[in-house]
This record gives sequence, structure tokens and C-alpha cells, in this order.
Amino acid sequence: MATAILDLEISQLPPEIAVEERYSKALVLIRLHGKPIGQALFPVVGGRIGGNELREILMNAAGDNLWKNWLYETLEWDERGPVEAMPSATVAVCTRDRPEDLRRCLDALMLLPDDGQEYLVIDNCPATDASRELVKNYPKVRYVREEDVAGESAARNRALREAKAEIVAMTDDDAVPDRNWLRSLLRNFNDPRVMCVTGLLMPLELETEAQEWFERYSPYGRGFERRVFDGTQCNPLVVYPVGVSGSMALRKSLIDSIGLFDEALGVGTPAKCGSDCEQFARILRAGYRIVYEPTALSWHRHRRTWAELLKLLQCYGIGVYAFWTQMFVVNREFSVPLLALGWLRSKQIPDLIASLRKQPGSVPRDLLLAELRGCISGPMAYFVSKKNQKARIKKQEASSATNSVTEVTDGKIEQEGIEMKIEMKQEGIEMK
Repeated sequence: MATAILDLEISQLPPEIAVEERYSKALVLIRLHGKPIGQALFPVVGGRIGGNELREILMNAAGDNLWKNWLYETLEWDERGPVEAMPSATVAVCTRDRPEDLRRCLDALMLLPDDGQEYLVIDNCPATDASRELVKNYPKVRYVREEDVAGESAARNRALREAKAEIVAMTDDDAVPDRNWLRSLLRNFNDPRVMCVTGLLMPLELETEAQEWFERYSPYGRGFERRVFDGTQCNPLVVYPVGVSGSMALRKSLIDSIGLFDEALGVGTPAKCGSDCEQFARILRAGYRIVYEPTALSWHRHRRTWAELLKLLQCYGIGVYAFWTQMFVVNREFSVPLLALGWLRSKQIPDLIASLRKQPGSVPRDLLLAELRGCISGPMAYFVSKKNQKARIKKQEASSATNSVTEVTDGKIEQEGIEMKIEMKQEGIEMK
């Protein structure tokens, strides 16, 4: 049975809520005066639930966070500090051959308050012109086609280079940003040490078994408490709590201070994922801060089929171990094997044992095995990806050198021709 997704304001609950009878459960995003403060998952019988029962469920689910946010509002206190002026922003959507997802994302972005932000769509090595044609329907959006290098990292790097604003907010094409998403991200950049801000992603739908298991086993949300990760105080190799790159904002100045995304990592490369983990780690290793801001809300469309979910979890396993391999080989982070062993002993093996014993609520075995297969192949995937990257760079340099030689040769021939004409003219020889 599917799960209904509801978005409710706890201060104005209806007398009763009704959902389609095909839904056996409801997942509710709880808001207080528009601010996300928690979520609740509960069964629904007959498609209805009364207001009093619903209020009790939501208040228990929100817990202390409800009263903390109520107190903050009463005292007019904001833990992010005062903001004199919002920084300028570019909103970038990286996409490849998913026009339906892109349309839904752009429709949501057009509902954001107009603070003068720029909009970009980075179309990475598309097979068709569908996305280009779609963007023509959005006059505020600038279309950029990135064809030189395939991959998520290349698309994000192009977005950073193309952006005109100080802050670059990035969303994936399969996400639907909330109206307050951009402003919530930007309010955290009053601290000059904050280099990156990530946001909360909630499921857009839970219509299939695959979507439900993804949200249960590997959700994108990191809770409803704002957290600041300081590179001088936390382990830069443990970046899971930081958030995800499907909803994030970066200072454009990181190009000079931190560097671009590693194009040997990420979707579209043999490493599959891990580019955001590596970028987060690099930010923290440099002593900067990353903020997780749950009021920067987006809704994410999870993969709908079981085959897609298996592939995705395998890719995540590859990406994590590719990222750790890069940290171990390139940055000499020798604690990486201990991290991998700790994850295996404390999480992966216990989950697999529970699944083999068919304990209630245990994760399906094929999901766990898909992730483990990814972890095993992650280190080799990184080396293959790095080799491909070096070969591509070498080819580009050779092509650039050839073009330079051609330009010089053409210039020399042209110059010699001009000199010959001048000399012949001086000698009185008519040029035919």
C-alpha cells in the first residue's frame, strides 16, 4: 500500500483530513507558521483521521522542537543572526534528458519570491533537444549546454563558472523547491566562514514499494534541527549528516579558495557518486563551515521501480568508497580503512544478519547486497574514473596544442604572403 504525503500547518489543522482509500499510511510534514519543524508517519484507516487525534499525533512527533520554535518566535530570536541584506544569487538546475522532471522543477522555481535572482539550466551532454525546447517557455531562465565533459561534477562546475551572482544555489531536476527555499539558504551566508549551506529534502511521493524503502533506508532529510559543521572541530570524512547536494548553495569564491568539483567523481562517471561528499570534505578540511538548514525545504521524486532502487543503492556504495579511496590515496587520510570497517561492523553486517533471519522490519536482502557490491567495486571505479579523466585532459591538451600550431602556421603563411606582395609591388611586378 502507498503512503499519502501531507503538508500541514499545526496551528491551523482542519477538523478532519481525508486521503484516498488506497493509502494505508500518511507521512505529514509538520509546519509551525510556515516553518518545517518535524514529520509524522502514522496509519490511516478508511481514508480519514479526526482533527483531535491528528493534533495529538503531530504534537508528539514534533516534540520539543515545537516548543523551541514557538519560543523563538515569541522572543523574535533567530539563531542565524541578523541579516542586513541578502546576497545576490544564481539558481542552477543541472539536468540530462529528464524534461518532465525539469518542467516540474522550473514551475516551482518560478513561484519563488523575486529577489532579482538569476536562473540557469545546465544541460549536460543531452541526447535530444527536449530540455532546450522546454526552457524556451521560461523567459527568466538562461539555457547552457555543457557538451565537453559528461557528468554531474562537470555540470556543476559549469554552473559555478557561468553564474553571475555571489551565491550559487543548486537543485537537481527531480526536486521541487518550496517557496521559501532560496531565502532560507541565503540567510546563512552572513557568516563569512560559511562556504556551503544544504537544505531539507522530503519525498514528493511514496507511491511504490521502492520509494517507501528508499525513504526508510536512505532518506535525504537530515532532521529538523539546524546544524553548523565546523571544519576545525569535526571529522571531514564523515559527511553524511551534512546533507545532500540536491539542495545546496555555495559561495562562488570557492573556485579560488577550495577548487571546483572533482570531475573524476559523481553521476556520469565510473565512480557514479561521491562528488558532493568530496567537496564537503574539502570545505571542512580547509577549516570552513557548512550549515544544514531544514527550513530550506525541497520535495524530491524518489526512483519508482525496484530495479532503479537497486541500481541507485549500488551507485551510492560505489560513490562512498570512491570518495574514501580518493581521500586515502590523494589526501593521505589514513583513517579511511577504520571508517570503512566501522560502517561494515556497526551497520552493514547487522542489517544483513537481520535480513537473513527475516526479522520484522529488516531491510530487504537484495538492497543490502546491492550496496555492498557497490562498496567492493568503489575503489577500482575511482581508479578507472581517474584514468579516464587524465586521458581526456591529455587529449584536450593535445588538441589545444594542435590548434595553436595551426594558428601560428596560418599566421606565418599570411604574413609571408603580405611581405611578398609588398616586395613585388616595390619591384614593379603587377599582381594578377
